[in-house]
Amino acid sequence: MKITPDIILKAYAAGIFPMSEGRDDDEMFWVDPEYRGILPLDSFHLSRRLRRTVRQEPFSIRIDSAFEQVMTACAAPTSGRWTTWINHEIQALFVALHQQGFAHCVEAWIEDELVGGLYGIALGGAFFGESMFSRRTDASKVVLVHLVARLRLGGFTLLDTQFITDHLRQFGAIEISRDEYHSRLSLALSGELSGELSGLADFKLSGKSLSTSSVLQSMTQTS
Repeated sequence: MKITPDIILKAYAAGIFPMSEGRDDDEMFWVDPEYRGILPLDSFHLSRRLRRTVRQEPFSIRIDSAFEQVMTACAAPTSGRWTTWINHEIQALFVALHQQGFAHCVEAWIEDELVGGLYGIALGGAFFGESMFSRRTDASKVVLVHLVARLRLGGFTLLDTQFITDHLRQFGAIEISRDEYHSRLSLALSGELSGELSGLADFKLSGKSLSTSSVLQSMTQTS
């Protein structure tokens, strides 16, 4: 069966997500892990050092201006990883979802150079974070702070990280059981007014301007 963007959305709504064995692998498979990583939005940990970095505005933060570039950068080999789970079919499907308004990215720029970013899918009150990259110190951390601020201000209740990494753990990411994850996901999706799979109407990743002071103010209760 041919995988379509609509099938991808229904999979995420059911709590599963696609992966592949490598960038050039033509096959993809579905994952529903026994333990799921999430980053609780109401207890996000923002260190004093990172708060200071965000306040200094070392990067220009943009939303959805270079989605395919962000995905390509996330899929690129790094010093500790020679391949990736983001194959070309997955990238094409997510680019289509971006064009449909479901997939979004947060980007860090220095002048005309893309130096960091992350991307994911928004459904109802859930954001499914997929991957991030950094080419400058703290770039991926800063875009994550901006993502969390927009999700909090937009009324989101679930930030899915799929798995836990040391990078995410420092922000308060935790693992929960599959059953608990599905329960939280159901609650997050139940907020959709139409009951259909559609992007949040007032999604804060829409490219609307959000000042650094607004970002940091949104974190005051969880810093």
